[in-house]
Order: sequence, then C-alpha cells, then structure tokens
Amino acid sequence: MPRHDWLVGRDRRSEAAERIYAAAAELIARRGYDAFTIEALAAQVHCSPATIYRHAGGKAAIRDAIIAIQATRIVDTARQAIKDLTGSDRVVTATIVALQGLQSDPLAHLMRSMHETPISEWITNSPAVNGFAAEMLGLEEDDPIAAQWLIRVFLALWCWPLKDPDAQRAMLQRFLGPPYSTDC
Repeated sequence: MPRHDWLVGRDRRSEAAERIYAAAAELIARRGYDAFTIEALAAQVHCSPATIYRHAGGKAAIRDAIIAIQATRIVDTARQAIKDLTGSDRVVTATIVALQGLQSDPLAHLMRSMHETPISEWITNSPAVNGFAAEMLGLEEDDPIAAQWLIRVFLALWCWPLKDPDAQRAMLQRFLGPPYSTDC
C-alpha cells in the first residue's frame, strides 16, 4: 500500500500542528493526560515522534496548545455574549457562559485531573487568561489583582459547581456583580 504524505500541497507547519493537536485532544479525552504519550500520538497521526516534536513540541507544549485552543473557543463564545453588556451584567454573564463552556467540554474535565502540571497553575499564570479576565471585568484601568480574583472565583466554581444553574446565577449576581455595578 503506498504511503501518502498528508502534508503535500498545504502549509506544512500549520496543517501538521492542527492535525497533531486534534489527534492529541482525542487521545487525551480517551485515555487521560497522564497516559498520553508522544509515541501514541505519532501512531495516531501516522508519523514519527520526530515529526510531532518538530511541528508541535513535546507533551507540555502540546498540552498548552490544546488548552489555548480550548480557551479560545470558550473566550470567543463569552465575548459574543457580553459584547453589549457593562458592569455587573457583563461580569456575571461572562462568568456563566465561560463556566458552561468549560463544564461541558469532556477534555476540560480530564485536563483538570492531570498531575504533571495542575491546570489551575497554568490558568492562573497564563497572560491570555489574565487578559480575558480583565476584559470580562470591563475595567478602564489595568487591575491584575481583580483579574486574579476573578480567575480564582472561576476556578472554584469550575471545580465545585452548584448543581442548580439558577442558584449559581443568583450567587454570582449577589456576590460577583456588585463591585462592578454601573448603578452607583
């Protein structure tokens, strides 16, 4: 059987990376992050481990890229939901939409349980996540402490969600919304 080069006629680097990240996400969702290996990924994409390293990096780099791809999808959905909102409505809606996106993604649940580098550490240290937290807050001045506070509230709700979505919304409106209310 002839072997076909799956990268012929395309932007090799981006096409390879996209294919590798999609296969890695599938493997992680199926087996878990701790069982994920570059060798299994190479077998899944029908290439050598060297190709994986060349186009996507090692296990940690692939993990970070998958998390970034996942976060971008969630952030884009939240941005759409809050585009015309301000104050407490903006913060509460962005938090709820982002939590729903993260809680519904099976890969997110597996990533949360990884042992190599806790997802919470990656999230709290990510400049992109901090930037989005600041954007969600809708503050005119940079406030890194407020962004970190929002990230930690978000992580707590992700790890320990309320079963009742109405109760969660009420809690967010009561305790998260007031500091950002435009009614003052």
